[in-house]
Amino acid sequence: MNFYTVVLRQSSGYWVGLCLENGIVGQGDTQENAVNKLKDAIASFEDVYESEDNIYKSPMSIDELHEFLLVEEKKTFGLTD
Repeated sequence: MNFYTVVLRQSSGYWVGLCLENGIVGQGDTQENAVNKLKDAIASFEDVYESEDNIYKSPMSIDELHEFLLVEEKKTFGLTD
C-alpha cells in the first residue's frame, strides 16, 4: 500500500486535491469527491507507470506547491472616464 500526501484547497467553487509525491490533481464538488477522483487518477497513473518505460514522475517542487496554494485574485473590470 502506497502512502500519498494530499493538499486540498477550494478554487472557483470546487475542491482541488494535489498529490505532493507526483503532482496529480483531482477535483470535485466536495473534499471527499476531490480526494476520490485523485485516488482514481493516481491508480490510473500507477498502472501506466508500471507498464511503460518512458513515464517520468517526481515530487512537487516548493515553487509548484506555492503556485497551487496562491489565493486567486479577484479580477474587476470597470470603465474609466
